[in-house]
Amino acid sequence: MSLTQKDQHGARSQRSQEADKPHRRKGEKTYSCDECGKDFTRTGHLKTHQLIHSGVKPYSCDECGKSFTEAGNLKTHQLIHGEVKPYSCDLCGKSFTQAGDVKKHQLIHSEVKPYSCDLCGKSFTQAGDLKRHQLIHSGVKPYSCELCGKSFIEAGSLKKHQLIHSGVKPYSCDLCGKSFTWAGDLKRHQLIHSGVKPYSCELCGKSFIEAGSLKKHQLIHSGVKAYSCDLCGKAFTQAGDLKKHQLIHSGVKAYSCDLCGKAFTLRHNLKKHQLIHSGVKPYICGLCGKAFAQSNDVQKHLVTHSGIKAYSCDFCGKSFSDKHYRNIHLRIHTGNEVSCCDQCGKMFTTDTHLKRHMFSHTKERPYKCDLCEKTFKSPHHLRNHRQIHTRK
Repeated sequence: MSLTQKDQHGARSQRSQEADKPHRRKGEKTYSCDECGKDFTRTGHLKTHQLIHSGVKPYSCDECGKSFTEAGNLKTHQLIHGEVKPYSCDLCGKSFTQAGDVKKHQLIHSEVKPYSCDLCGKSFTQAGDLKRHQLIHSGVKPYSCELCGKSFIEAGSLKKHQLIHSGVKPYSCDLCGKSFTWAGDLKRHQLIHSGVKPYSCELCGKSFIEAGSLKKHQLIHSGVKAYSCDLCGKAFTQAGDLKKHQLIHSGVKAYSCDLCGKAFTLRHNLKKHQLIHSGVKPYICGLCGKAFAQSNDVQKHLVTHSGIKAYSCDFCGKSFSDKHYRNIHLRIHTGNEVSCCDQCGKMFTTDTHLKRHMFSHTKERPYKCDLCEKTFKSPHHLRNHRQIHTRK
C-alpha cells in the first residue's frame, strides 16, 4: 500500500470513529463535574469550574486580599475598587462597573419573575437566584465555621460570617460612628439617617427602608403564626422571632454593659442600651428637630405630633399621647410617683413594680425551674421558688 493510500485509509478510519461517537447537538451539556454534578457544553469550561473544588485561588487582589481561581475574575473584581461606575440604571440611577450588572439589576424594575420554586412557590428574576434558594429546602449546609460551628449553604456565606470573628469593622458611619464589617451593611444603615422609607404597607400604612422588611411585616396581617414555642405555646410569624423568644426561657443573659452592669439576652439589645451612655443621638424628628439615641424613641415621640392621646387619667379624664406623661400627671392626684397598669388601672409607686405586676395579665409561664421543672410567669417568682431548693 502506497503512502497516499495509507493516508486516505487513515482519514476514512478517523471519520468512521467520529461517526461511531454519539452526536452532540449545539448547546448540549455533556460534560459533568464529578464533585457537584454541574453540566457544561465544553471540556474547557468543566476544567475551569473544577478549580473551585480544588480550593486553589492563585490570583489575589492587592487592595483587599480577596482571592480568585481565575485571572479574569480578579480583573472583574478590581473594577469594584475603582471609583468609576460608567453604567447607570435609567430608572433609579444606581451605578455599576459592568454593563451586564445593569441588565441584571433592571430585571428588578420589570417585576417579572419567571423562575419559581416548585416547593414553596417563591419567584425570582434570575435562574441563579432560584438555584441558591432551592438549597434552603435541601437542608444541606456543607460549609461550617471552625470557630463557632455555624453552618452555611454556600462557601461565600461562610466567608462573610468569618469576618465577624475577626472583629474587623472597616466601614464606619459618618453620622453616628457605628462600624460595620461589610460595605453593604453600612449602606443599609445609612438609609436610617436619610429618613426615606419608600416601601409602605397597604393595610396599615407603616413604611420601611427595605422591601424585605415590608414583606416580613406583611406576615403580621396574614394572621399565620406557624412557629410555636414548645415551652409556653406562644406563636410567631417568623422562625427567627421564635429563636429569640426561646432565649427568654433559658434565663441566660450573656451580654452585659461594662458601664452599668445591666445584662441582656440579645447582643442587639445591649448595643441599643449602650447608646444611652455614649450620649450620641443620631435619630432626629423631622417635625421639631428633637434628637434621640434610639429609632423606636423617635417613633414614640412622633405620636405627640399626631394629636392622638390614647392614655387617659382615671381621676379627671385628661388624655395624654404617652403613658409616661400620664403617669407623671397622676402625681397631682395621688401626691406620689405613680405608674398605672393599662390592663386593670392598678397604680404602682415605681415602674419596676408595674413591670412585675404586668406578668399577672399573661397566661404564659416562660420561666422554668431547672431542678423541678415547675414554671412561673415572672423571673421574680422563679427566684423566690429557687430558695426552697437552696434551704433543703
